[in-house]
Amino acid sequence: MFSRNARGLLDFLMAALCLWTAYHHTPAGALARRAGAWAFNSRSTARPLLAYYDGVSSSGVTTSALVPAAPLTRPLSDAETLAYGTHLALKGLQPKARQHTLALAAELGVSSEALLDAAQGPVATRKLLDALASDFPHEESRIAALFAGRIPARYALERVSAEGGAPTLERLSQQLPPGFEDATVGAAQALALTTAFGLTWPVSETARISSPFGYRIHPTLGTRKLHTGVDISVAQGTEVRVVEDGTVRRASEDAVNGRVLIIDHGRGVTTAYCHNSELLVKRGQHVKRGELIAYSGNTGRSTGPHLHYQLELSSQPVDPLRFRVRSNAVATESKP
Repeated sequence: MFSRNARGLLDFLMAALCLWTAYHHTPAGALARRAGAWAFNSRSTARPLLAYYDGVSSSGVTTSALVPAAPLTRPLSDAETLAYGTHLALKGLQPKARQHTLALAAELGVSSEALLDAAQGPVATRKLLDALASDFPHEESRIAALFAGRIPARYALERVSAEGGAPTLERLSQQLPPGFEDATVGAAQALALTTAFGLTWPVSETARISSPFGYRIHPTLGTRKLHTGVDISVAQGTEVRVVEDGTVRRASEDAVNGRVLIIDHGRGVTTAYCHNSELLVKRGQHVKRGELIAYSGNTGRSTGPHLHYQLELSSQPVDPLRFRVRSNAVATESKP
């Protein structure tokens, strides 16, 4: 009897857990939460259904340490891009997770203060990366060595090389000994940030930013919401070009984003282009940096012709202006 009762209780608890998970983490649950909020005239914390499918989010902000404190003042070389991205990822880690990097810095005479300093950090990080270049010529293996240490990274690299194929971070992380999960997270963030620093701009550099990234009073809903991208004021039919090589994850239309494209650039980086009048590429299509992908418009929930451009790192929206050179940026005019 006790065994049957215990099993019944366990089944009940597991069923309750499944219902709770479905309620909070699935599209059906989001729909139910929004319906409940409407019925009881209360606020809902559910994400819009679109966020479950294509990466166009409406909530969630990445850790402040993972974005530059200010826009860049000059273009970066490939080596500097890697150093800036790695420096920011290192700052975002917990102190314990930095131990292998700090040991390497001490070996090379680089102070930990300089490594984490906003001004000196990118230069100090580049020194570490340059020191690893001869043993780890492939960019992703070099990043793995900086976060995990030379010996574990060399072991992982030898195992991957024996299997054949490119030493990607994903393959290297599978060969690292247990206990290096934080190092893998840091390395992945570094690669995502490096990719973000290398992005171009989807329209003319002189186009005005009509609404920046951040919290604002929504122009059509009238409530305070996070604006997860930037609105670029361009005329109807303006050419929209992809900011980096990638694969089209979504090419369709909905009532909020209008005709929308989601491009996956790899390394956890995606960009979104919303409110277009016409889409020129299809889902699953590979696109090249600078390729014409759409014509801007005024579709979806929009108050006038513009392009909503969004950048996400690991499914978290970040301010794309933080990865853009200040000298090329134009004045920003916020909507009320």
